[in-house]
Amino acid sequence: MSVSRCGWVKLSDPVYVAYHDEEWGRTLHDDRKLFELFSLETQSAGLSWLTILKKCEGYREAFEGFDLYKVAHYGEADIERILNSGLVVKSRPKIEAIIGNAQGFLEIQKEFGSIDNYFWGKVGAKAIVNDIPDYKKAACTSEISDTITKGLKKRGFKFIGSTTIYAFMQACGMVNDHENGCICKNR
Repeated sequence: MSVSRCGWVKLSDPVYVAYHDEEWGRTLHDDRKLFELFSLETQSAGLSWLTILKKCEGYREAFEGFDLYKVAHYGEADIERILNSGLVVKSRPKIEAIIGNAQGFLEIQKEFGSIDNYFWGKVGAKAIVNDIPDYKKAACTSEISDTITKGLKKRGFKFIGSTTIYAFMQACGMVNDHENGCICKNR
């Protein structure tokens, strides 16, 4: 018996299948995990998501489990350590973006109480479920992702755009864009 998954899933790659089945689109409310996912989404700019997905453990190790407070206080020695670790995509601007974005998230926590409150407040604390007969025809941005992007850019966030923010929204379950026939659509 075959299982129906979203058409974008590379069935030949078990990492991709596991990501789709166990993580993508699952409701996420933990600030540390939201910070990690957000950071990984920013790293995929100009690269395939699979490239970043296969380096997730390396990113977790290099960024000390994405401890927001620690990362926000990284300095030059930490940047050099990460660049030379071989664990992540070797891009100083992207590494600096994670650190700067962590500082921005500390401010968001002060203002909104949590990263979770900030993001999920944009969708009324409830996932938007879209009608997706074919992922190739699905949106890659929305008015909400545009608004979030503008707000984060004003706060100094880097390596973000509406497409990156929309991908983050899909990944953390704010938007359910599983195809209608996918086994994960109604979980």
